[in-house]
Amino acid sequence: MGTRRWSAQYLATLVLPAPDPTTTTLAVLLIGPAGAGKTSVAKYWADHRRVPTAHISLDDVREWVRSGFADPQTGWNEHSEAQYRLARRTCGFSARNFLANGISCILDDAVFPDRPVVGLGGWKRHVGPGLLPVVLLPGLDIVLERNAERSGNRRLTDEEVARIHGRMAGWYGSGLPIIDNSQLDIPETAHLLDEVLSRSIASPPNW
Repeated sequence: MGTRRWSAQYLATLVLPAPDPTTTTLAVLLIGPAGAGKTSVAKYWADHRRVPTAHISLDDVREWVRSGFADPQTGWNEHSEAQYRLARRTCGFSARNFLANGISCILDDAVFPDRPVVGLGGWKRHVGPGLLPVVLLPGLDIVLERNAERSGNRRLTDEEVARIHGRMAGWYGSGLPIIDNSQLDIPETAHLLDEVLSRSIASPPNW
């Protein structure tokens, strides 16, 4: 048989099946302000996948330091920045190990669009270029309500919550996918996250 040559017009008509994020090994970074529901959604998403999946919370890893913990709430300084960088490297190392063994992972962190230290570059460097960032950004009233239900050092003042939420609005126009989960419960948000990830796998965001 002769060699079959496909025309560009014919190839353009071929429709490839949409990637299924529920069965693909992924590294996801869930971004959002305190009270956005990052950790709750990440845990639910990881719990309900059909393939092995780990959840890695930057805040949890930071708080592995007990004596000498530099709490950013008391002021961002060289010590809190150093511990943040160390925690991010630790999360990235863990994520790469999970991925190398066929285990997906979802990480959550309050990444700021206007703050290079607490930014996306470090996550890409430590996890890899295949990392898929998604922003979770409900309305301020919802974030304030959820923050009020927190306790300990995870609970922030209303002023701090409003300030962080305002800075997170900088993600609009960034090209990253954004989910407004103001009117969504955790399962609904996790389902929407799968839809967003399917699009990101097919056409990765430029970041």
